[in-house]
Amino acid sequence: MNEKHVVVGVDGSPGSRAALEFALAEAARREAPLQVVAAVALPEFWASYYGELVPPPPEDIVGEARKETLRLVDEVVAGCGDAVRGLPISVDVRAGRPGDVLVDAAAGAALLVVGHRGRGSVSSVLLGSVGLQCVLHASCPVTVVRPTPVAQS
Repeated sequence: MNEKHVVVGVDGSPGSRAALEFALAEAARREAPLQVVAAVALPEFWASYYGELVPPPPEDIVGEARKETLRLVDEVVAGCGDAVRGLPISVDVRAGRPGDVLVDAAAGAALLVVGHRGRGSVSSVLLGSVGLQCVLHASCPVTVVRPTPVAQS
């Protein structure tokens, strides 16, 4: 990947959708390729050992995550119109812990973009754990994007 590429982490959450929208605009502004990265947490051994549920093979889990990530990218790109036409976009889906995957993917990048809150079940007013790990350990600048608040009626 080009030294000046932009990396964005997505997980399907509103925060990651906002991060993808921001990263698309930033990559277009910089005239830089965009690398969309999704991390897939594979079931741990103990879960399948003690449960009656047999998890699908890792390649099936990664393949399903790739389909969902591509669907999200296509949907968001379509909403951007001509602003991102011709922008080189790659999708990379990797098995592993999200923070580790994103920090690794951002090596040599110009910018890493993450959402403020992902799919994690623990909420707080502070930065999410994946975002914090990226801010602390990425070798490039990190932008954390909050989703646009939904108006209450």
